[in-house]
Amino acid sequence: MTGGPEDTPVLAAGCVLWRRSPAGGALEVCLVHRPKYDDWSHPKGKLRRGEDPLAGALREVAEETGHTAAPGAELPTVHYLADGRPKEVRYWAAEAGAGTFTPDDEVDRIVWLPPAEARARLTRPRDRELVDELLAVLRRTGEASRGDTP
Repeated sequence: MTGGPEDTPVLAAGCVLWRRSPAGGALEVCLVHRPKYDDWSHPKGKLRRGEDPLAGALREVAEETGHTAAPGAELPTVHYLADGRPKEVRYWAAEAGAGTFTPDDEVDRIVWLPPAEARARLTRPRDRELVDELLAVLRRTGEASRGDTP
């Protein structure tokens, strides 16, 4: 029989956070390092009960990176199993605003990398695909018109 709590997806949200480099204006993507998993990923996390997914995504960006974010287009939702339970993560492209990173137990480092380097650093293939989706969105909106390449 199905329908138990183990079949209910864990709901999460996050952002593919980007900015223009302070030195030269090249596109950079923010990645977070989680020491618990020793992985590199996009800022994301579980939604609180009743929390709007976009609000949760922006909260997670602020908590994990210390930056505010201006949300853009919604990116594809990612589905996978986490500890045997289905997980659903909604993502948005988001331009980084002001902020200062402070390391903690959940995220001990962040890096800002050009898209190709970010793709190479990301631990999971599904996260790499989100960089490609971000670039496609930025091309459509004219934000990636300064010579950035995937």
